[in-house]
Amino acid sequence: MRGNRHPSVKSLTTDAQNAFRKLTRHRRSHLAKTAQTTLVKADQWARGVAVGADVAEALERALVQLQSKAAKK
Repeated sequence: MRGNRHPSVKSLTTDAQNAFRKLTRHRRSHLAKTAQTTLVKADQWARGVAVGADVAEALERALVQLQSKAAKK
């Protein structure tokens, strides 16, 4: 039992993290490789778990590049 005086803890995710979570596993692994990290770390970032700032920035950059390529088509 959590207790009656403490609210549940919810992680707040950004739009980039939500967009990353909607991608297929293949696309997520490709973006993780582009960001020079593992798929596990990338998925943790997408869920809102604390990861290194360099990993988060690299994943956001890779996601922006993917979205810009999709917008051009």
